[in-house]
Amino acid sequence: MRDTREMPFDKTVPFGAPSFIELGAPDGTVSRRFFGTLFGWSSMDMEAGSSCAQTPSLRVGMHPYDADACMVVYFAVADIKAAAAQVRALGGTANDPGTVEPGFGALIECRDPQGVRFGLHQQER
Repeated sequence: MRDTREMPFDKTVPFGAPSFIELGAPDGTVSRRFFGTLFGWSSMDMEAGSSCAQTPSLRVGMHPYDADACMVVYFAVADIKAAAAQVRALGGTANDPGTVEPGFGALIECRDPQGVRFGLHQQER
């Protein structure tokens, strides 16, 4: 596992394809070391004990202090507000979009009508 200050981000992920994974764990350092060693992911430190790893095809944001210990897959969309409205119209729930992060875009977490967690990711244009 190596640290890198520059994480390339593929802004060409097609609509509906996985574009980001969020990994929450009780101890983010343990997850970073485990997945970095297992898969050879490079990673870098972020704020508040979080880190960002680069897989061969997408980024994984890792954050600590998450008792759920789960991964949430985010799917690429062209218009995050319209996609969130469609999630709600289909009986799901969607948070309001957060701020756009330069070089990355915006994320929101959603649930389908049965409560399955997933996310939407509008890449920066």
